[in-house]
Amino acid sequence: MSEIKKKIKKFFKFLGPGFITGASDNDPSGIATYSQSGSQFGYHQLWAALYSFPFMVVVQEICGRIGLVTGKGLSGVIRNHYSKKILYAAIAILLFANTVNIGADLGAMASSLKLIIGLPFAVLLLGTTALILILEIFITYKTYVKFLKYLALTLLAYVITAFAVKQNWGEVFISTIKPTIVWSKSYLLNIVAFLGTTISPYLFFWQSNEEVEEEIVEHKLKEMDVGKPRITERDVKKMKTDTVFGMFFSNFITFFIILTAAATLGRLGIMNVDTAGKAAEALRPIAGNFAYILFAIGIIGAGLLVVPVLAASASYACSEAFQWKEGLYKKLSQAHGFYGVITIATVVGLIINFLPIPPFKILYYAAALNGVLAPPLLILIMLISNNKKIMGERVNSRFSNILGWLITVIMAAAAIALIWSLV
Repeated sequence: MSEIKKKIKKFFKFLGPGFITGASDNDPSGIATYSQSGSQFGYHQLWAALYSFPFMVVVQEICGRIGLVTGKGLSGVIRNHYSKKILYAAIAILLFANTVNIGADLGAMASSLKLIIGLPFAVLLLGTTALILILEIFITYKTYVKFLKYLALTLLAYVITAFAVKQNWGEVFISTIKPTIVWSKSYLLNIVAFLGTTISPYLFFWQSNEEVEEEIVEHKLKEMDVGKPRITERDVKKMKTDTVFGMFFSNFITFFIILTAAATLGRLGIMNVDTAGKAAEALRPIAGNFAYILFAIGIIGAGLLVVPVLAASASYACSEAFQWKEGLYKKLSQAHGFYGVITIATVVGLIINFLPIPPFKILYYAAALNGVLAPPLLILIMLISNNKKIMGERVNSRFSNILGWLITVIMAAAAIALIWSLV
């Protein structure tokens, strides 16, 4: 038994920024989007979980490599090599998208907690927000990262739930392998939301900065955004393996969320998921209280994992742009600006919940917003990762360029088509 514990401990120690990035991709916004996908279209969008996987791996590997090679996050690289207009535009996109996402995620967490505890929504919302800020600001980076890794395991609730309800596994297999395209406004909106929550702006900034945080922990750098680390092929290989595993975990959970929603919400004809309560309540008549509670726990765990990631990625971007002291490895007294942005973004997100829009609706449209805002950032990332002055010999391979530019074009075309259909 002790040998198994040692192996599990070693495995978790190996997992790094790539795994946390992949797990945080299944935030309440993603859960809402994937639930909407299953409720509206049944199994017909399961293929998206499979076919988006290689694109996710490539994009996040590029972002991780940028951080690993330069010793800077995306914002720091943009500041040093591009105009201030481009830098401020990138930060504005990220801040806007992240703040909306934070608000939506906090609301979904409070709604889910209410299903289990039964306290007033406002009390749970304030309590959840306070807990997240305390954890992010006052816990050391090493402890915090361990906390995030174990929180990711709560997402396995969706795998268990999917097997707790009856599935048509033959149809599941066909729908996963064979893409189904329906030319309608609702289908297009869902695909843009799916791409936006799967290949999301905050993940680009988060992983590049977390690779730098890891370099500081491993004493390859003294400070973030100061100096250039010496890295080996082993470092790059470790980052790639971690990223592949993280993205696989992300899409694995995505697949089972769609599956659960299709077999419950879709089967009952619930086409619009506008609250966390409705999504969870629909499981009761089919799978009982067990699945109902698991669904709610998944949302709470995902929120605890991703809200700090959203706030920190926005703060990294601002801190590097204005050359403030930054990093989760620093104490509050050492990085006032960095933790100030985290606090402001989280509090503004909390205030969003008092708007007259159901939390799950905000989540869904926040995902679509990410899908519209991601392409300009992807273009920038592709230009950076192909610039030898920045990346040296570690520029993109031909394979990375083909998939990276292809997903940029696909997401841009989907966003344009969606905007065109709404005008």
